Amino acid sequence: MQSESTYDNTHCTLDQHMRTHNGKKPYQCSNCNKCFTQKGHMVQHQRTHTGEKPYKCSYCNKGFAHKFGMESHKKTHTGEKTYKCSFCDKYFALKCNLDQHTNMHTGEKS
Repeated sequence: MQSESTYDNTHCTLDQHMRTHNGKKPYQCSNCNKCFTQKGHMVQHQRTHTGEKPYKCSYCNKGFAHKFGMESHKKTHTGEKTYKCSFCDKYFALKCNLDQHTNMHTGEKS
């Protein structure tokens, strides 16, 4: 038997997922009126207005509005390079750097 809380979490996730298909965006930014399918996305967006940067790099204390930005930045300190070029086997810390490098091989312009 499925617990009530598990069902509630699954139901909530299904509701969020269905909004990507039905176009419903019930969460609206109070600053610019942009609408979102998920409350968390709206909260993250609102940081562009407030300047809030709750995620801090543990190496240099630089602040970031999004966790992903902080995690990517940390690689500049650790030297971790997880993105591999499929053309020449070079590795990059940031996907944007890999993309720029790949364009050199393919001749695409950024």
